[in-house]
Amino acid sequence: MNKTKGVSGSRKKPPERRCVGCREMKNKAELMRIVRNADDSGFAIDTTGKSAGRGAYICKNAECFKKAAKSGGFDRSFKQKIPREIYAILEGMILDE
Repeated sequence: MNKTKGVSGSRKKPPERRCVGCREMKNKAELMRIVRNADDSGFAIDTTGKSAGRGAYICKNAECFKKAAKSGGFDRSFKQKIPREIYAILEGMILDE
């Protein structure tokens, strides 16, 4: 008796997250994660996608970054103002790719 759920041999769907800039659902691997550390010690760029804390995701293109910065997408996701240094770091990382 097969105890697995669903159709045997089916693959799991990759996780999706919403970009704070364009507000589109995309594959998690295509996005960058910014995390507010669990101990509220600050913000960081999460390259592994597994750091503890509240995260927000953004596409790796300049247009989405500009939309997120202008509309306050990160501020809304974290329910607080994001330091300008984080925006500068993000902008540098996105423009380098």
